[in-house]
Amino acid sequence: MTPDTLLEDLVIVDEKRSRPDLLGLIVAHTATGIIAVDEFHNVVLYNKRATELGMFRDTLSDGIAEAVTEVFVTGVDRYFDFVPPYSSLGFLSTGRAAPRLVENVRCNARLAIFAGVRYALIYGDDDSTNQRVEATRRDFAANVSHELKTPLGAISLMAEAMLESRDDPEAVDHFGRRVLKEATRMGSLVNELIGLSRLQEGRIPDFSSVDVDSLVDDALSSAGVSAEVAEISLVADDPIGVQVRGDRTLLLTALSNLLINAINHSSADDVVSMSRKTVVMNDENMVCIAVTDRGIGIAPADQGRVFERFFRVDKARSRATGGTGLGLAIAKHVAASHGGHIGLWSRPGTGSTFSLYIPIDPSDSDTGSENTEEQTS
Repeated sequence: MTPDTLLEDLVIVDEKRSRPDLLGLIVAHTATGIIAVDEFHNVVLYNKRATELGMFRDTLSDGIAEAVTEVFVTGVDRYFDFVPPYSSLGFLSTGRAAPRLVENVRCNARLAIFAGVRYALIYGDDDSTNQRVEATRRDFAANVSHELKTPLGAISLMAEAMLESRDDPEAVDHFGRRVLKEATRMGSLVNELIGLSRLQEGRIPDFSSVDVDSLVDDALSSAGVSAEVAEISLVADDPIGVQVRGDRTLLLTALSNLLINAINHSSADDVVSMSRKTVVMNDENMVCIAVTDRGIGIAPADQGRVFERFFRVDKARSRATGGTGLGLAIAKHVAASHGGHIGLWSRPGTGSTFSLYIPIDPSDSDTGSENTEEQTS
């Protein structure tokens, strides 16, 4: 910036108001951190946002000071990422007191001249969210590539084995079944990825009234074959006669995923139970459908991650059962899309309980008051 004044590019609509006062108001309340530094590297102006972003505290942070020196020497604008040297709390642009850790600041340093004096102006914006999203995308792409690579590699190897064993019907049958199993697993992974993507994009069909009892019955029926193969007993409590408003297919998918997860992490002759009740959470009537297993349980350190895509508590067991690592992530998004959530209780060596909370259909006058419990989230 080379003009002899910083103000000539501004358009003032109301000349009756003081221009310096307006500029001061803008600088003080902008969501961008602003610092002005003279040729002697003295900070002559900064706003509160600059300190919140870690750009300045008593002195310029090292990354900012380096950019200032370069701008004075070269006269060329510099764009750079800046990581605060200490824990810094930023605030949402709405001005509400919602602190969050600032992990990355996108900065622009440029040269300006005012009244014959050169200044370095540094602007900084919180770029932490974009950095987190980009990191998530990278991790997701890497995870998908890894998850697809495993069955594809197995299919390739077994197809070669089939070709080499074409004169051995038993071997062809054996490897053919293995190919089919891996192909089915890969198809399930792709379908669940598509479903999860639609949920995250908010592409939800129109909701209708869904009977909780028939939903539970269908979920138990859909998981029946898997339970029989694993020698697991499925039990359920008595009907409660309550309706929720939602998409029946999605709710059935969420419950089926919770049941399959419980079956996969249980041992032969164990029991997986499903219960339902009505509760009041934050003054809202909700149905709580809980799936309980007596399996390996989840360590406290892992309980915060079980709903992440592709996260597995026991990778070897998940591989053996053909799990995709997406079931709990899908269940979580289904709950959120219906205005509910999923709760988790678990203890290693004892088992786990996943509870799906869904709001009761407002048109359902019978909210199961006999089973209602007061809870807060």
